[in-house]
Amino acid sequence: MPLPYYVSPEQIMKDKAEYARKGIARGKSIVTLEYQDGVLLVAENPSRLLHKISEIYDRIAFAGVGKYNEFENLRIAGVRHADVKGYSYSRGDVTAKSLANAYSQALGAIFTQDIKPFEVEVLVVEVAEQNGTKNEIYRVLYDGTIGDERDYAAMGGQADEIRQFLKDNYREGLQLNEAIQLGVRALTVTQNKTLTEQDLEVAVLNRNRERRKFSRIPPEQLGQLLTAASEPRSQNLQDPPLH
Repeated sequence: MPLPYYVSPEQIMKDKAEYARKGIARGKSIVTLEYQDGVLLVAENPSRLLHKISEIYDRIAFAGVGKYNEFENLRIAGVRHADVKGYSYSRGDVTAKSLANAYSQALGAIFTQDIKPFEVEVLVVEVAEQNGTKNEIYRVLYDGTIGDERDYAAMGGQADEIRQFLKDNYREGLQLNEAIQLGVRALTVTQNKTLTEQDLEVAVLNRNRERRKFSRIPPEQLGQLLTAASEPRSQNLQDPPLH
């Protein structure tokens, strides 16, 4: 009887990681920035129906890159987890940290136990209740690795180049239109094309909104904000209301 073909566990993990990274790299990028009133999320996504950025709970948003069906399943699981925990205990017990830990455990188990890993990375973002306190941004990788990001984050596509661009250009206290312009510039830094409002999906967690902090910025309003960002500072003192 021939001996079974042997592959070391180290090689199996390495092959899985390479497979997942290749799948994620084919996805279009997402950028997250802290701005004066909360957190901005910008994704290259021409679809108006298939969202890469979504609301999870009152102060918490989710974003995913990679295979849509896989990160959509994670989003749905996160919504259920948050609803059950908020109903069973209290709404204050639902936090981005607990959700990120749940995603980390799920992705880690899939990576080590299943033949095929998930080809996804996800962001879980929570806006602070008061200005001056810390917003929370967690990035969870395909193997369950979790990282605590500060000020900005990027994933998918050419994420390393985008993070370097943000490192060189980001500053604290950005107005909404300034943050949007910086996010769009970061997405185009590795491309040979210009992204318009029709190519983008943009949402914010605005701490000044009542209860539910999440809102999407429609294309027509996004176009106005991008235009306003290019005007002199004196002509742009306030951000328009979000819908």
